[in-house]
Amino acid sequence: MTAVTAPSDALRRLLDLLASGASTEQLAHVVVAARAEGALDAADLAALASAGELALRIRETLAEHRRREAQLTALFETASELAALSDPDTVLRSIVRRARALLGVDVSYLSLNNEAEGKTYIRVSDGSVSAEFQQIVLGMGEGLGGLVAQTARPYATSDYFNDDRFKHTRHIDSGVEDEGLTAILGVPLAIGPKVLGVLFASDRATREFSADEVALLSSLADHAAIALDSANLLDQTRRAVAELNEANATMERAEDAHDRLTDLVLRGGDLPDVADAVAGVLHGNLTVYDADGTLLASSAEPVALDPDALAAARASGRAVSTKDNWVCAVQAGPELLGSLVLAGRRDLSDPDRRLFERAGVVTALLLMLRRSVVRAEDEVRGELLTDLLTAPGRNPRALLARGRRLGIDLSAPHAVLVAHADGGSRRRAASAAARHATLVGVHAEEVVLLAPGDPDELARRVAADLGSATGRPVTVGAAGPASGPSAIADAHAEAARCVRALLALGRAGEGAAMAGLGFLGQLLGDRADLDAFVRRTLGPVLDYDERRGTELVATLRAYFANGAQLARTKDVLHVHVNTVVQRLERVASLLGEDWQAPDRALEIQLALRLLRLGSR
Repeated sequence: MTAVTAPSDALRRLLDLLASGASTEQLAHVVVAARAEGALDAADLAALASAGELALRIRETLAEHRRREAQLTALFETASELAALSDPDTVLRSIVRRARALLGVDVSYLSLNNEAEGKTYIRVSDGSVSAEFQQIVLGMGEGLGGLVAQTARPYATSDYFNDDRFKHTRHIDSGVEDEGLTAILGVPLAIGPKVLGVLFASDRATREFSADEVALLSSLADHAAIALDSANLLDQTRRAVAELNEANATMERAEDAHDRLTDLVLRGGDLPDVADAVAGVLHGNLTVYDADGTLLASSAEPVALDPDALAAARASGRAVSTKDNWVCAVQAGPELLGSLVLAGRRDLSDPDRRLFERAGVVTALLLMLRRSVVRAEDEVRGELLTDLLTAPGRNPRALLARGRRLGIDLSAPHAVLVAHADGGSRRRAASAAARHATLVGVHAEEVVLLAPGDPDELARRVAADLGSATGRPVTVGAAGPASGPSAIADAHAEAARCVRALLALGRAGEGAAMAGLGFLGQLLGDRADLDAFVRRTLGPVLDYDERRGTELVATLRAYFANGAQLARTKDVLHVHVNTVVQRLERVASLLGEDWQAPDRALEIQLALRLLRLGSR
């Protein structure tokens, strides 16, 4: 290493090390070496030490960014495996391996519940070396895993054997001790209220699990739960096909139909494709609704849903008939996902009825996969919005590339809107706002939208629409248009100021950009021309003082600062009261006789303040 002869040498060395991905010790050694060489004075050493601390912070920030990118990549890969409907055991082993790698733990494992027995069994593990540990069976409420399985809540311990929150049993503690585990984190695998099992990450040394690590493991557990539930749905479909194969020729037609539906799903078919296929096999008209009764697909003219028939189908678990139609509830366990309505077939043979019900299973699978994709996209879009608004300058090219992957051109002009509502679900408001936005999410407890168009017009429209959707006043501030990460972040700050201004002005439930706030918007907006405002308000007085060498501006400052009282003003200025009166008469001749009216006086005082700030 060359000797340090100037501060620039040390700074250049720091930058070279930072660019090459050097370790924390290597970065810190630059400062230590410079101090030991003694070539720099105290001031330069202090500046170098400050630069070294900054380099360490930059390195930590880059490491954190890489970690988050790795986590997102792992979640994407997991979602891709689910969409491809891989073997469930393969998917579960992959999730366990990723849990171990991403959290950097010694052992990761996954258990599945047996509701009939009231126990949970370890299904797969990664990093385990103990046969006794791999065969542990936990009763509900026993140990950390049994408590997670029973309560459907995450639990973590830095020292399992010294943690009295858990019910310790001899066989569980023996297995954990044989594996040598100390710190354990467990999160539930759940579909709605139903807990399927538990995903664990554990270390053989004492360790505190962070909130980010709990959230990451919970995301992986969500994917595992969907994989298991999808496997169960597919298993039901396969059993139905086996039953049909054992029947007569009519059952063979149903088998062929099921094969077609399964192939349709595996090839990426969507709900309209399923509706058309089922309608063709059953020679009727199939309509698909979601859990809220919203139309999702129909093979022909949509048929109305009978709520009573749906309730009966849900209670019985079978398709039920009305006067003219058949209705089937689409469910995943106890959770209602939607419904199917078959018209044009007043009577269904038992095989056709079963086919209709199995179509409900296939539809449930598609809806669950759609939910998984939406969740993954929401996570990715939320991460992009957060990084865009909090660190736009960290890596603008990466932000633009991430936007392009989501079909968003962040280099194009976008209006930035911030929506505020007291109470209510912000997620619901964000969902309602999605129809207006290119990118939408929740940031700093407010709904944030990026959308093309005029900011003021968009703000008014979004405020009205969200107010109607949520049933409460929604105040929307807007700014822009802005292009690129830094400009978008600046526009977001201005939109947030606009929201606060609207609330302060008593205009809750309205939408506007800064331009729509008039004079106040000019002062608060990023594009405010404050010099023009000062000149427009005080121009004649400023010109008079400059030409004559008078002190009319100083007199105005003193006059307003002393409550418009002549006696106190003359004392401050150390002049006779008549002099103050004469100066104010001159001001009136220059600005107009209404210069002391409340609105004019306020503008003059603001202009005086801005003039003083400008001179400073």
